[in-house]
Amino acid sequence: MNITPEILKNRTFNFALSTLKTVNHLKNSTANEIMGKQVMRSANFVGANYRAVCKAKSTTDFINKLKIVEEESEESVNWLELIKEFNKIDNPDYEILLKESSELEKIFAASAIRAKNNKYKSLQW
Repeated sequence: MNITPEILKNRTFNFALSTLKTVNHLKNSTANEIMGKQVMRSANFVGANYRAVCKAKSTTDFINKLKIVEEESEESVNWLELIKEFNKIDNPDYEILLKESSELEKIFAASAIRAKNNKYKSLQW
């Protein structure tokens, strides 16, 4: 299946929305408040920064912005895993969210590598 920019915009939006809803249902504690704010920030930045990727002005700009999305995706995975472990979450819906987070991170990491490789190929004589 070919993943288009529009599909990724929708996936990143839905990922951020699902993360917000999930964090909203965590038990009230200082740790959850801190982790919740962090994961909400990183999950929302995935989508917001991906939209910036789609408006990149050059290949270099595209790669740099894509690396930011990759970093935010990886950060989201980290916070979601930490929240899961801290709260001892055993919920299929949470697993779906965690899987989506991990898949997005892999997509953006592979995209950054592919874009770098294509850029360097075009520079060869």
